[in-house]
Amino acid sequence: MEVWLDEIVNTIRDEFSDLPDIAGVTRITVRLLLAAILGGLLGFEREQKGKSAGLRTHMLVALGAALFVLIPQQAGVSDADLMRVLQGLITGVGFLGAGTIIKSAGGEDVKGLTTAAGIWLTAAIGMAAGLGREATAILSTLLALFILYVIPRFILIFENRIK
Repeated sequence: MEVWLDEIVNTIRDEFSDLPDIAGVTRITVRLLLAAILGGLLGFEREQKGKSAGLRTHMLVALGAALFVLIPQQAGVSDADLMRVLQGLITGVGFLGAGTIIKSAGGEDVKGLTTAAGIWLTAAIGMAAGLGREATAILSTLLALFILYVIPRFILIFENRIK
């Protein structure tokens, strides 16, 4: 019985060996949390505007993108293989974003392009966080928030001056 118990404990330990030390746990935790938080910031803005893809969607996209980058890194894949993972991720997120785009029956009115672009950018931010490029991920999020919050105000100011 004791031999079986030792074998079970060893098997469980081996199954969780992808995070062998506290530094690895901290690194992965920081990257995943940062991706989710930054995605959440962009999603919060979309949700405030009443868009279909909001806080949770953006958080999950960023977290998923970070995880798709972290897993191959942990597995020790080559840079060329990691690039293929990134290409697949970018394509897959493009399809997800396409689902947010709605075209009117007449084809003149298209809605959801900004949300689709936001989902695509959120995935890129998640990738940056997953790759350990935290400063790039934060800077990209700040620039996106500037575009989403400030640029519409400039447009209104210029439109009012033209009228």
